[in-house]
Amino acid sequence: MKRLILCLAALGMLTAALTGCTVGKPDAPAIGSPVVITIWHDKESAVADTLQKALERLAPDIIVKLEKKAGLTEAMKMVGNDRNAAPDMYWFAHDKLGVYAQMGILAPLSDFLAEDALKNYIPMTLQAGVYKGVRYQLPVYFETLVFLYNRKYMKDEDVPATTEALYDYMIRKTRGGHYGYVEQHSTAYYSAGWLHAFGAEMLSESGSPQLNDERVIRALTYHLQFVKLMPDETEYATVNTLFREGMAHATMAGPWLIPTLREAGIDVGIAQMPVVDETNLPLAPFSGVQGLHVLKVHGQEKKDAIRAVLSALLDPQIGIDLAMISGCAPANQLCYEDERITSDAMTMMMRQTAETSVPMPNFPEMDVIWTVMGNLLTDVNMRGRDITQAANSAQRQAEQLIEAMR
Repeated sequence: MKRLILCLAALGMLTAALTGCTVGKPDAPAIGSPVVITIWHDKESAVADTLQKALERLAPDIIVKLEKKAGLTEAMKMVGNDRNAAPDMYWFAHDKLGVYAQMGILAPLSDFLAEDALKNYIPMTLQAGVYKGVRYQLPVYFETLVFLYNRKYMKDEDVPATTEALYDYMIRKTRGGHYGYVEQHSTAYYSAGWLHAFGAEMLSESGSPQLNDERVIRALTYHLQFVKLMPDETEYATVNTLFREGMAHATMAGPWLIPTLREAGIDVGIAQMPVVDETNLPLAPFSGVQGLHVLKVHGQEKKDAIRAVLSALLDPQIGIDLAMISGCAPANQLCYEDERITSDAMTMMMRQTAETSVPMPNFPEMDVIWTVMGNLLTDVNMRGRDITQAANSAQRQAEQLIEAMR
């Protein structure tokens, strides 16, 4: 019996020596085990692979897993910040963050990064990630619409600097199935630039609809004369096909269209948006900012790991690499010191447009506005309805739908 007791005591001492500081702390992770960070996204494989490669440098202490999630916005609503189902972070455009902030599932970026960490970022990209005074997104790159033209028909010296010059060009060139300029004129995203050029907005900073504001009515009235010189059909495929096949001389589009145009052999020119003569302001399209958002975390280890992931993405090289494979523009201004960025016409034009473009509103109420504004544009541009009456009707509908949503 005495020998048995001595053996058990020796075994206990050996166990303590092997487990070290974990003795008495059964919930602590094993020494050297990595912290796993899961990031949901819905991006193409080239973007995800570039991100994955950039974040592999954090291994072996931190393992980052990027998981592509179909229907990401709805999936996020379903899982919230359930520790057993939700990711640690998600990669998406800024315009949906208001929904998740209202759900109370997001952590402010200030929990992980000091404010001066973002000192080199384009102001518009930082503004996009703020909801009710709190920043929730680390911006990485953005996209916006620019003026594209076919050099076969519109020479560089003929690119209109103002909307009146554009209108004159459309009058002269719109004939025989050809159009001087086309756009998705009855889609809220594409027509927003015209509204902003009149100082109008669809949704106020407090989340209230502004669809019958005097400036909206002025913008719709002015825009209508251009719409009458475009085809009635405004679907994405129709408008882009007209431009790609040389039936339209110019259009308003984003970087996603460039590869298709170049494959078609079109000599594409890229220019600034024309200035509205009546207001002396340029057409100011919406911009969408892509980046990382953090769900509320549990435990210091997770928080430290997330801080490391965010810090890694501050590296300008990541913005450069993503811009090269996505066609979008980096949010970090240091990226624009790289010749590969400065030599890309589309990227540099989006960078210039970022000075006047408007981040898509990130209020949850915007889900209503997209639909109601689209209906308003259809009523005015395609059905010939009185603009003031249509705007008042749209305002009432938006107010009712938003009230029901709240």
